[in-house]
This record gives sequence, structure tokens and C-alpha cells, in this order.
Amino acid sequence: MEIKIGVTYSSREIALDSEDKPADVAKAVDAAIASGGVLKLNDDKGRTVLVPAEKIAYVEIGPSTARKVGFGH
Repeated sequence: MEIKIGVTYSSREIALDSEDKPADVAKAVDAAIASGGVLKLNDDKGRTVLVPAEKIAYVEIGPSTARKVGFGH
């Protein structure tokens, strides 16, 4: 699944692909915001993304989109 995280005062979003279930990601976001701590997510390549909860503007959770190559019609 694809996760996009908007960060306050940044024009770019953080995007990662993860094998976690959407419900688990939502719980992690809720827990980080409730505690005022850090959101920790792992992507499908084994990297860890850390985002301070007070900097999270939004989180989008959705299916991964296949990347298109070449010209589309």
C-alpha cells in the first residue's frame, strides 16, 4: 500500500510503499498524535521513516499505484 504524509511548512510530501495493513498504519498515526511523539513507519525496502507528530499535516493511505513507463494515451 502507498502512504503519503504531508508535513507542515514543507511543500513536499513523504511517500512510501509499505506492506503494513491500513488499520495498523492508522493506529500508529493515532498513537503518535495522541502521545505527541514520533510516527515510525517501515517501508517495503526495510527503511524506517520518522516524523514528529506535531509536524504531521495529513496522512493518505491507499493502494499502491503501478508506475507507468513511456507515453500514455
